Amino acid sequence: MKSERRITRSREDCVYTSCYCEENVWKLCDFVRSEGTVPLTQVFAVFISNENRMVPLWKQKSGRGDQPVVWDYHVVLLQLVAQSDALVYDLDSVLPFPCSLKLYAAAAMRSDHGIKPAYHRKFRVVPADVYLRNFASNRSHMKNADGSWKMPPPPYPPIHTAEAQMNLDDFISMEPGVGWGTVLSLDDLLQCYVGNSSSSTST
Repeated sequence: MKSERRITRSREDCVYTSCYCEENVWKLCDFVRSEGTVPLTQVFAVFISNENRMVPLWKQKSGRGDQPVVWDYHVVLLQLVAQSDALVYDLDSVLPFPCSLKLYAAAAMRSDHGIKPAYHRKFRVVPADVYLRNFASNRSHMKNADGSWKMPPPPYPPIHTAEAQMNLDDFISMEPGVGWGTVLSLDDLLQCYVGNSSSSTST
């Protein structure tokens, strides 16, 4: 993989806070905007969830062995590369950083075939510039009833816009008429960006 194709040199160069994947990806998009390492038009934030907020992903740092982690939602960054495989940046994965979408699909997403429908993954694909302009989170979803943090928050101030303090649910939602970006099934995602359906990447 040529270094000039990468958004950043390594995982260690990224701003990262455990359990705040939506902000980690926002920061990575912001890095591309400020540093110009690749055209921002090639970069997308991808929210992974479903109506039940139960989505299995394999090859996660918090996983055990070959067992998937079932997230309520997860967020990765997708980079389109001319005449090459699209790249996935997942700061919570043990897979290479970045890795090809084809590898990520085969190893981390696998297939919806054989998985109960309640766990089928959907994807909201949001252009990076749209994500940077519109995403807002006051981190209230990470607080317990007594106001304590479920997990320590990032050290920088919450991300907000002039119009919103909190719209995370609009990005997690997989209702096509809600929020920003395009909602896709797993097969549709792979057909759009890899050219293979999940059935062809399953083992």
